[in-house]
This record gives sequence, structure tokens and C-alpha cells, in this order.
Amino acid sequence: MADTTIGTAEQLKDPNYTPPLSKAIPLGIQHVLAMFVSNVTPAIIVAGAAGFGFGSDAGAQGFPDMTYMIQMSMLFAGIATLLQTITLGPVGAGLPIVQGTSFAFLPIMIPLVAGKGPDALGILFTGVLVGGLFHSILGLFIGKIRFALPPLVTGLVVTMIGLALVKVGIQYAAGGVPAIGKPEYGSLLNWSAALVVIFVTLGLKFFARGMLSISAVLLGLIAGYLYALTMGMVTVEGISRSWSLASAFALPMPFKYGFEFSAAAFIGFALMSFVSAVETVGDVSGITKGGAGREATDKEISGATYADGFGTAVAGIFGGLPNTSFSQNVGLIAMTGIMSRHVVTCGAIFLIICGLIPKVGAVIRTVPIEVLGGGVIVMFGMVVAAGVSMLADVDWNRRNMVIFAIALSIGLGLQLEPGAVQYLPDTLRILMTSGLLPAALIAIVLNLILPEELSAEATEEVSGGMSGDN
Repeated sequence: MADTTIGTAEQLKDPNYTPPLSKAIPLGIQHVLAMFVSNVTPAIIVAGAAGFGFGSDAGAQGFPDMTYMIQMSMLFAGIATLLQTITLGPVGAGLPIVQGTSFAFLPIMIPLVAGKGPDALGILFTGVLVGGLFHSILGLFIGKIRFALPPLVTGLVVTMIGLALVKVGIQYAAGGVPAIGKPEYGSLLNWSAALVVIFVTLGLKFFARGMLSISAVLLGLIAGYLYALTMGMVTVEGISRSWSLASAFALPMPFKYGFEFSAAAFIGFALMSFVSAVETVGDVSGITKGGAGREATDKEISGATYADGFGTAVAGIFGGLPNTSFSQNVGLIAMTGIMSRHVVTCGAIFLIICGLIPKVGAVIRTVPIEVLGGGVIVMFGMVVAAGVSMLADVDWNRRNMVIFAIALSIGLGLQLEPGAVQYLPDTLRILMTSGLLPAALIAIVLNLILPEELSAEATEEVSGGMSGDN
């Protein structure tokens, strides 16, 4: 519900309205709190997959790299958000769009870096750069390709993203990747830390209001962190050491990890850009409908897509991960009724400041992997739920059921059994075993070439056949 003490009803619907700073700054920080955990989590997961240590007592291995990646996640989320709110020529929608690190690319990024340490980061960030440039180009014709990406395709892809990541959440909650051979893997202590996060998050989300509900995941992680501290899973000495190792201020370094060509990375990031672009279009529409009660203009949609891609490309140069618009902040705008882009600008500046202070990233790095596991179980489950929600808009006739069944079976099957395509060339094998890209490609192609059916007859045939077999 809109707070009319901040401005009139008409002012609150105007993206160009500037509330008093005493109101705008807290509202901007509220946006940051809503997205903070989701924004830094992909960097932690990618760094962990590359083999960098978790927690304050993990030793110095990979400390600078993980801290730097967390730092860049905050910095370039803030910069990309500024591109959306302030705009730069055709780049940016001029709307209160909050940008953050995208989960969608994780199924592509994890295989690229798995167990390879810093050596794989050059390929990763070059892929981010190229994918971002490709994403920017989509701004020229994003409206013309939306016909190829109906809810059947986008819902399937979002669901697949969540399904590809839930395994990571369970592994983290149990204590890390089991291949490490830790005897405590899956112990009650490990699971108890994750469950504290889950229960606190659920309790706040459903039984609290206002900021407590909005920041439920963040507060859940803090509760899990405190629990881990009392149980000896993280020590004050370890936290102090991480704090002392990090500098108080640091600027990003261009091409810190080099520039390295990889066809698999380029193709993977480029293809996932389609999904990210469509997600952004949906978020822009949600903001204008929820905050101003109108449809988004073509200029706003195009500008938002440009900013998505340009922000990602710049992040790739300095060691940041792909950016996209954050849906949770769309819901926050609908809830507060405050459409001012300058409110989100305040939040962006706060993120940029955090991104320039490595000690912030060093403290985040000390979160035990089990505590993080509790948070990502909730977040990845919400990704699956978001995909299922999108699929609810699909007309489930025989044609669409067949498309969904084939795409899901092949995509999920290749993800679960990557050895099935072990003789493919390396580039193609990486793309296929992501599961996500083959599922999306199959769904898009089948949706374009299969003829439409009479939905009433087809649905009746499917439902009748299913009930008749039981």
C-alpha cells in the first residue's frame, strides 16, 4: 500500500519524482536488503565450484579471488542499476529497476570452472563479456522475438534453472561437495545450521511484516551464522583473520584474470541471454503495471534490455558475473506503490560503496557453507516455483504436453547423466550437459514447427486417456 506521506498519489506513480532524502535513502536500502543475498550468492557458488575455500576457517586458499568476486557482484549490481535508473543515452529504461547477479547462468558457469581454480576464470569472464555484448544487441529487436518465447518455453527454462541448482543447495547444507570426502558430510550438525536458516526465513516471511518479511532470507542467514558461531562452525579468530586480510578500499581491475577464448562459454552465455532478456521484459512490464498502472513502452523495454547487456559486458571486463533485473524488487514496488527511480538510485549508490570495500566481501566469505546451503535451498526452490507459476499460464493441450515432456526429459536426463554424451566434442558436451540449453532449444524449435491443435479436443483426449488407464 502506498505511503501518501511521501507524496501525492500522482507523484508516487511518476518515475521522475524525487521523495525527500530522509525517505528515499531508507527506501533505497530496503531494495538492497531485498536482493542482497540473491545478488552475492552466485559469486560464492561459482568461486566454490572453482575450488576456493568456504568459511572463515577455510584457510587462505582462494581468499582474494572469492572476496574479489563477491565485491564485484555488489559493485556492478549497483552500476547496472544506475544504468537503469539514470540512463545513458539509449541504455536504461528510466525506471526503478534493480539489477543483480543472475542465477540463470549458473548451470553454464559451474561446469566451466568446476575444480579448475583461477585458471578457468579467464574463460568465464570473457564469456560474460561476449554474452553481455550479445545481450545488448537483443535490445534492437527484443519485441520482435517474443513470439518464439511463450510461457511454455520461458516457464520450462526457469523451472529447469531451479532444478539444475537444487542439488547444489542440498550439497551445501550437508557440508559441501561429497567428493571432498569429509567424514562429517551430512552430519546432524551441518544440517542443523541449514535448518535454522530455513525455519527462521519461513517464520519471518509468513508471520512478520514490513522490513522483517522483505529481508527474511538475509535475516535467516544471519540467524544461521550466529548459530554456527555458537556451535564452533565458525570462530571469532577466523572472522578477525578474514577481516584483517582484506583491504579497506580497492578499485576493480580490468581483465584481472586475462582474456581467453572458449566457444562453449560464448555460445552458452549468448543463448542464455535470450532467457535473461525475456525475464527483464517481464519485470519491466510488472513494474509499470504494479507501480503506475500502465503498460511498458517499447522504449522502456528496449532501454532495459540494453542496460542488462551493457551492464553484464562491463562486469565481465572487471571480473563480475552476468546481471539481470531482480523480480523480488518488482514485487516490492507493487507493495510500496512508490515508482520513483531515484529511490532505487539511492540503493544503487549503497551497493557501489559496499563493492568498493573488500572487507564487506571478506565478512560475507566467512559464512559457513552449511549456512549458505539453507539460504540457497529456499532461493532455488523459489526459482522452481516461479517457473511453475509461469507454466500455469500455458494451455495444456496435447501439443504443449508433448513439447514440455520431450524438452524436460532430454534436458534433465542429460544433466543427471552427463556421461551419456562423453564422446561429443568438448564445446558441445558442456552445452548439452548443462541440461538447460538443450531443453530450451528443443522447446523453442518444437513450439515453432509443430502445428496448433484444437485445445478442447486435445485436452479432453489427454485427460480421458490418463483416467482410463488407472
